[in-house]
Amino acid sequence: MQFLLRPRSTALSFVGRFSDVKKCRIKRRSQGCTAPGTRIRHRWIKTVGEPAICPTARQFCSSAEKQDVDMSKFPVDRIRNFSIIAHIDHGKSTLADRLLEMTGAIAKTERNKQVLDKLQVERERGITVKAQTASLFYQHRGQTYLLNLIDTPGHVDFSYEVSRSLSACQGVLLIVDANQGIQAQTVANFYLAFEAQLTIIPVINKIDLKNADPDRVEKQIEKIFDIPKEECVRISAKFGTNVDQVLQEVVKRIPPPTAKVEEPFKALLFDSTFDHYRGVVANIALFGGYVTKGDRIVSAHLGKMYEVNELGVLRPDEQPTERLYAGQVGYVIAGMKDVKDAQIGDTLYLHKHPVEPLPGFSPAKSMVFAGMYPTDQSEYTALRRAVEKLALNDSSVTVQRDNSLALGAGWRLGFLGLLHMEVFIQRLEQEYNATVIITAPTVPYKAVLASPKLIKEYREEVVTIINPAQFPEKSQVVEYQEPMVMGTIIAPDEFTGKIMSLCLLCNRHDAGYQLAELIKIEFLLNGKPVEELTTVVHKDRAYSTGKAMCERLKESIPRQMFEIAVQAAIGSKVIARETIKAYRKNVLAKCYGGDITRKMKLLKKQAEGKKRMRLIGNVEVPKDAFMNVLKRK
Repeated sequence: MQFLLRPRSTALSFVGRFSDVKKCRIKRRSQGCTAPGTRIRHRWIKTVGEPAICPTARQFCSSAEKQDVDMSKFPVDRIRNFSIIAHIDHGKSTLADRLLEMTGAIAKTERNKQVLDKLQVERERGITVKAQTASLFYQHRGQTYLLNLIDTPGHVDFSYEVSRSLSACQGVLLIVDANQGIQAQTVANFYLAFEAQLTIIPVINKIDLKNADPDRVEKQIEKIFDIPKEECVRISAKFGTNVDQVLQEVVKRIPPPTAKVEEPFKALLFDSTFDHYRGVVANIALFGGYVTKGDRIVSAHLGKMYEVNELGVLRPDEQPTERLYAGQVGYVIAGMKDVKDAQIGDTLYLHKHPVEPLPGFSPAKSMVFAGMYPTDQSEYTALRRAVEKLALNDSSVTVQRDNSLALGAGWRLGFLGLLHMEVFIQRLEQEYNATVIITAPTVPYKAVLASPKLIKEYREEVVTIINPAQFPEKSQVVEYQEPMVMGTIIAPDEFTGKIMSLCLLCNRHDAGYQLAELIKIEFLLNGKPVEELTTVVHKDRAYSTGKAMCERLKESIPRQMFEIAVQAAIGSKVIARETIKAYRKNVLAKCYGGDITRKMKLLKKQAEGKKRMRLIGNVEVPKDAFMNVLKRK
């Protein structure tokens, strides 16, 4: 039975079998489910502000939809845990849709597009930014297998999601576009799976395309990855061609988990989300034993104890179960109300049955930093809660408190890349209705300090700077260093001339720091620095950056009653300047003719007044001007 809330939000209509409706109505009437203030001219009419469905109806419907699944009928040898990895837009989500349909997890309809991409930002951008889990029941040669699928992102900025997902798997499907061939993240994700010693099944997708060349792609896979072309599976996820063969290969080639039910319960917390009503919903992979609803479990990281209120599997929606067993992947709700209780990589075990903690995950290394502030300081507390909850769902974001004279209290956030930053801000706006100001993104720099006094102050000789306003002067350091990356470029010989344009899309990894000629540019308004606009650039880009920013500030800052000098300065040297003219009253309006000296006297008096105002007046930069300048930057 399905309930639909009409746009007027005052009437609730239903679609379903008459017997279900009658049963629910009789039960509701017998228990006196009549909310105060509700008119009884129809059983499903309600006033504005009342719940859309009465508690009895909701309980009846939820019990009909959520039936406990008996997970004991899936021994370890009939479990397969695998991820789908690929470069962006090679068809991971489309293949996941077909696998869900073929195993009966979802109904087969034409509307099944990006079923596992549940976030609004994912559907708007057409990319996966958050790994999602789904448990599939697959019949093969008279046996029912449990296939735990994790669909992962394809963009390099979300590679941390991929590495965490692989920790819960024994194999991967490596998807390669039959037209595009091997690309940057194909290589990066292959090596993540290879280093984790997972079974890799190459799948060549989009063989239905006009320009598809699966033979060429098979040769690429054999040459670059040393995987025999006979092991490649050719499919069209869009039309479902040969997708059943993929499931057969998963059962046949990916080994079952090595976990044992006889061992003590031990689970890895590899992902989590925050539910406003139930608290933290933790995704776990069981490496031993079993856990039952009502058990008391302990966090190895915090030492806190929790009681299991609900556990189950994702199909892809939550499906409750009484128990989860070794080798299985599912979710657990244990009354974790604080976002800090769910540490990604934590080990969970039963109370009074401690175990050796699992290795966990290496922390993500942020490559881009930006300041974030609420548009109104009264929204700080709500925004802080939103940031904490979203950071729980995206553990690769680093958060440090920050403060600005102009923008107030805020945070300095670290991201894996610019797209990662854009998606995080978009999720804040869409999921928490937050409006924020973001400062210009910057990378972390290093400075080798020259003064023993500074070394004593910072307690180290080499300091890392993530905030341009804290960039030390040249006289205080021996040298500056900037981060370098080692890029991987894979391209046919005929495209050698266009290699440079590909560098923005290539896979990269940290290659340490190198000596660089870096300059800190400060922006002054009537001689007073505005630290929120401070930026660090290469020496050869200093003038062009300073000039462009001064021009944008001139356009964005409203005129005052006195003249405003907008300057870009390197130390005490001004490299660019713009002037915002003052509002000027026509003091000669009442002078009709007469001596010129009187007019000159009035003009001189006005100029002296403007000069005094400029000396004592403060230039207040409105926040919309900051937003305008920083967005355009």
